[in-house]
Amino acid sequence: MIERAELRKLNGQIIERIKSNVKVQEGDAPAENPNDLIELFEEKMQRLQWLVESINDTNSKAIFEGETTVSEAIARRDCLGGKIRAYRLIYESATIKQDRYNQSEIKFVRCIDAKSLQATIDKLSKEYRELDTKLQGINWTVELIEHP
Repeated sequence: MIERAELRKLNGQIIERIKSNVKVQEGDAPAENPNDLIELFEEKMQRLQWLVESINDTNSKAIFEGETTVSEAIARRDCLGGKIRAYRLIYESATIKQDRYNQSEIKFVRCIDAKSLQATIDKLSKEYRELDTKLQGINWTVELIEHP
């Protein structure tokens, strides 16, 4: 996981270096050869692809809890995160205060129980944190299955 993050960061830096060296003023030379950098980027992307394939293979075979695999737990965590983000947006929309400067302006009323929605967000957030903590812990104990 650490190597994957490092490769992604490095690839971003390589792209920035390529962008900085694809055009120079007439008569100047680039600080680095962009074609060499593209070759380096391709090598790093090939390694990243192999690593992601190996991680995915490992996650689909490693048992998380009971009969649940790590891949299934990751999918659950990702869906929890999506629900939390969506409910937070809904909550924010429901709790925005509408200022009225006089009686003739339109009055808005809330159509959702914001307090109940916040309780749901809190419950999902706790579930997400607990699941994420367990996933991080298992990452240190599962041996990577190297993809061919």
